Amino acid sequence: MEHLDETTIRSSFVNCSKGEAKRMNLPRDLGAVRWDDLDYLGWRDPQAPLRGYLVGRHEGEWRGIVLRAPESVAGAGRRSMCNLCLTARTGGVSLLVAPRAGRSGQKGDSVGTYVCEDLQCSLYVRGRLSTGSVGMHETLPLEERIARLVDNVEVFIGRVLRAA
Repeated sequence: MEHLDETTIRSSFVNCSKGEAKRMNLPRDLGAVRWDDLDYLGWRDPQAPLRGYLVGRHEGEWRGIVLRAPESVAGAGRRSMCNLCLTARTGGVSLLVAPRAGRSGQKGDSVGTYVCEDLQCSLYVRGRLSTGSVGMHETLPLEERIARLVDNVEVFIGRVLRAA
């Protein structure tokens, strides 16, 4: 992933107002991000723990989406799988919901998917982070797992952009 600066990140958001994008808390360690290890930029807001952000490619453009986690997680100790990186684990995966872009989102329409709660799928795929739980052994080569992750992120962003 190419290096993204603050201006690019803030201007990429499609499902919030420009004012909200301007006020959002960016990752504290943005200057230390290892961009070569990422396929998208994802982070949780430390000042608003139920809020998350994801910036990825969609049709060649950087698109950011605001995500919201549930206040309580039913079945938090159950085994589940992230729909982006397909990491299976016990705990650590949650339904994150994004308001749709445009009028649909203003009317309350949203889309959701099960995602690694910390939004660090790129690092799980590469083996840089461990889930700490015994999971399924992935047989695809690393390049194919990365391509699958990139495709899944693009599909999810597309769902946010698509009118209901």
